[in-house]
Amino acid sequence: MAFEQTPAERREVTVRRAPKYVPFLILGALVGAAVAAAVAYGLPGDESFERGSVFGFFLVMFGAGGAVLGAVVALLLDRRSVKRQKRAIVEAVPDSEPDDGTQP
Repeated sequence: MAFEQTPAERREVTVRRAPKYVPFLILGALVGAAVAAAVAYGLPGDESFERGSVFGFFLVMFGAGGAVLGAVVALLLDRRSVKRQKRAIVEAVPDSEPDDGTQP
């Protein structure tokens, strides 16, 4: 049972390196948490507030701000990758065995 050789299909595609957004968001939030810890525990504070509650307040503020800054950096890198994209021609390669629907 021989199968026919069909001519390979060629298409033009764009190739670029795009950043993954989640690592930038996580890194920004971690940097924000480190800044929150430095502000809450490193600076002299008011005696009427516990340092843990001050840290929690600053953690929310600086963590969210760091995540936003990480997203902005990822967007800027993504825009830069659009400018550096390249075009390539790809060719479909047929399988060596036809797919007849049976599994080994």
